[in-house]
Amino acid sequence: MKACFMGLGYIGLPTAIIAAKEGNIDIIGVDINPSVVEQTNAGHLHIIEPGMEELLQEVVHSGKLHASTTPEVADAYFMVVPTPFKGNHEPDVSYVEAATRAVIPLLKEGDLYVIESTSPVGTTEKMAEIIFSERPELKDKIYVAYCPERVLPGNVIFELVHNDRVIGGLNEASTAKAQEFYGRFVKGKLHPTNARTAEMCKLTENSSRDVQIAFANELSLICDKAGINVWDLIELANKHPRVNILQPGCGVGGHCIAVDPYFITTAFPNESKLIANAREINNYKALWCAERVKNAMLEFELKRHRKPVIAMMGLAFKPDIDDLRESPSKQIVSRVMQSCNNADILVVEPNVKSHNVFKLTDYKEAYDKADIVVFLTAHTPFKQLSWSQDKIILDFCGIFKK
Repeated sequence: MKACFMGLGYIGLPTAIIAAKEGNIDIIGVDINPSVVEQTNAGHLHIIEPGMEELLQEVVHSGKLHASTTPEVADAYFMVVPTPFKGNHEPDVSYVEAATRAVIPLLKEGDLYVIESTSPVGTTEKMAEIIFSERPELKDKIYVAYCPERVLPGNVIFELVHNDRVIGGLNEASTAKAQEFYGRFVKGKLHPTNARTAEMCKLTENSSRDVQIAFANELSLICDKAGINVWDLIELANKHPRVNILQPGCGVGGHCIAVDPYFITTAFPNESKLIANAREINNYKALWCAERVKNAMLEFELKRHRKPVIAMMGLAFKPDIDDLRESPSKQIVSRVMQSCNNADILVVEPNVKSHNVFKLTDYKEAYDKADIVVFLTAHTPFKQLSWSQDKIILDFCGIFKK
């Protein structure tokens, strides 16, 4: 069995590695970035994921995985590329289409074609139409399916193997073929359905999370106005046997929860009111946090007659990863810096060595120097810091839960 993975990003590369190791499948990983290809073939992981680099080195050295900028003939092809927005939050499936067109000349009878990229409902059918318009002789001769990932960054090795998967083919034979492939390395249950349901399932899962987070974030805004500690309130409310409120933060980021709901609201604007409102709340929370920081800086300057030193703690969209995609923390830092050009702002992100926009500072140094400390991402090292009465601390992510 040989499989071709189109895209070696946060999902494509880990999945390729696990398929090579656990499934004993020969993998060709394809990426348009030559640097990613070079690093992968050298056994160097270009993303942060605990334990994954050791697995990469193992499968590269054993010859089970190699990377290239162009696809090769295989038995199964997987589209694991980004699906960004064109504008006004309209999903752009051009990356999926480009990856699909790249493998069309290589397809042969009996092959499996799977989309893993988050996609609008109907994308799998659309890609099948493109394939069969170019290769009409393959109609009913290849297997076409959609199978979304559902992994948590930082725990990908375990979850790729043990999480259940939803697999939706264009027909029952395609579903069965895809199940057979994933069954080689997935120990979780494989749930069969059709392609459209599988596409909507991925969007539904992340939209549900977005709505739940929006409730927590809205609650934090209410509690701030009411003079209530939201962290204490949620802990007490969660004592109810059927209540499980999530923790608030400074917004929602990442290329899933902050993005996927728009796939639904764009396609079904009249029916998705709650989902759309949740998106607005979570986007607003980041703006609210930025205003709180700017107000704290102004109050400090009026009282102390000097500009404060501000430590902005965290750029990643969630704790203990290096992923800055759609990060509300990064958005807040940018807004504060743009509004206060001469301010002494120390930017902290312990999981990133350098950044092309922000000059990064060690978290302990920044905390010691700062007059105002703004916790944006709940990275584990930050929790080792001690509360200081001498500093103004804006804790948006629950480091001290004050």
